[in-house]
Amino acid sequence: MLYDQRGNRKYLTAIERNRFIAAALRQPPRIETFCLTLAHTGARISEVLSLRAGNIDVTAGVVILESLKKCRRGVYRQVPVPTELLRRLNAKHDLRHLDVESRLWPWSRTTAWKHVKKVMQEADIPPFCATPKALRHAFGVVGVSEAEVPLNMMQKWLGHARIETTAIYTNAVGPEERAIARRMWRGRGKRP
Repeated sequence: MLYDQRGNRKYLTAIERNRFIAAALRQPPRIETFCLTLAHTGARISEVLSLRAGNIDVTAGVVILESLKKCRRGVYRQVPVPTELLRRLNAKHDLRHLDVESRLWPWSRTTAWKHVKKVMQEADIPPFCATPKALRHAFGVVGVSEAEVPLNMMQKWLGHARIETTAIYTNAVGPEERAIARRMWRGRGKRP
């Protein structure tokens, strides 16, 4: 669901996501790259924490994530990411000189969560949606509702087993729905 029991949204809007990315760019290198990787892959916090140097394929332009919510290990997905993210990962982690099995962020989930929360505060994200999971939801909402990425592609990138899970992102109020509403509002007061 995209809303909690009180009706608060559980995802960042595109504007909030952009503010989060801008705040991440002002952080120390490892926090910066961790937050940017979360924002640009839609991955779960544990999936990003498990990334190793060999999971960053600069040539192919992808981050290779192990889907940790699956019933078994060894299920991977490739998520295309911006060239700028790959450049930053390469530069800040010196990927060429790391062993392919080296973890990029040797933190616990708690430490990673605290870093993300701090960046969310600096980005002035409302407390009700200032969570790492809100970045995953934002990836889905922006992809499906605003960038019009096909559901099957978004399903693949997010690692969902069922397309119905991915389809929840169509319930966000996106630009098309607002445009339809504006047409309705302009028509108010007019008689047929």
